Amino acid sequence: MMPTVDFLLALLEDMLLASVPAVGFALVFNVPHKALKYCAIGGALGHGCRFALMHYGLSVEWASLCAATVVGMIGVHWSHRFLAHPKVFTVAALIPMVPGVFAFKAMIALVEINHVGYSPELWGVMVDNLIKAIFIVASLAIGLAMPGLLFYRRRPVI
Repeated sequence: MMPTVDFLLALLEDMLLASVPAVGFALVFNVPHKALKYCAIGGALGHGCRFALMHYGLSVEWASLCAATVVGMIGVHWSHRFLAHPKVFTVAALIPMVPGVFAFKAMIALVEINHVGYSPELWGVMVDNLIKAIFIVASLAIGLAMPGLLFYRRRPVI
């Protein structure tokens, strides 16, 4: 297969798998059943956007910011179209991008430091993963807030 086809198949797989936790968390958050498909689409588009941006060389933090902004913009559009709050569509769609792996690796390194003692390698692993997780969560929060900052301002941006 050509590399482009491999990328598109990987992107499709990533988007399909990201829609599953988006719908699962939408059910946990009691999202109306009519909005579940939009949560799935939002989760798939957001994670797919982040996947594509990372494939083309953007760091996971910046890719998460861009993807969260895209999800926020789409959520605002859907909220106007379906007369619902934007958080109905956006919060569950962002859940698949939460940096669980980085936070887990940071905690494992912290437990190892506690168990075997301090070593510069373990400390570096912990700090690297912890900072990456913090920046990803901040990127998701800022990206989710971006449409509100741009569209719902009382004063002009300039």
